[in-house]
Amino acid sequence: MTAGRFAKRPRVSRLPPLPDPLPPDVEDLFAARLKTMGRILNLHHVLAHAPKLSKASAAMAYALRYETSTPRIDIELAIVRAGMRANGRYEVQQHKPMLLAEGFGVRKLNALANWRSSKLFDAKERAILAYTDQMSNKGNVSDRTFRDLERHFDARQIVELTCAIATYYGISLLMNAVKIKLEKKK
Repeated sequence: MTAGRFAKRPRVSRLPPLPDPLPPDVEDLFAARLKTMGRILNLHHVLAHAPKLSKASAAMAYALRYETSTPRIDIELAIVRAGMRANGRYEVQQHKPMLLAEGFGVRKLNALANWRSSKLFDAKERAILAYTDQMSNKGNVSDRTFRDLERHFDARQIVELTCAIATYYGISLLMNAVKIKLEKKK
């Protein structure tokens, strides 16, 4: 891998650009991102300032997407709603297409901000959305909301959904704090 292969990039957040040439561990991270995703996002440039955390974050994201017993559509619904609750414009922009790719309808996506008053969502989706909304209120989940979630998910799946919500709510806050720039839509 040639030094500086990934470094030439305009500022993508409040943080300074990565050094040029990149440290070898960051080169390796970016090479792995290219291999798995085919691109390097602004988020990757930000997280690369802490390469070990970036690697751990990538492992969590991969596990949440591909290694859960919870259907991917349910994970993505929780992620998008958590991003919305945290005003995570970047995260929502990145995950809306993933949710749609899982078969979630455009009408539902457009109604997501007002899901409580919409008739488009089934009981399982409502359980996910209520849990996400309450979780993103300092983790204050009512017993009723938790029981509703248990009607649709086992303990493992509840932990998977909870990790997805916590992870993406938190990463949205990180992105807001460093003012990460939105990716240009293709």
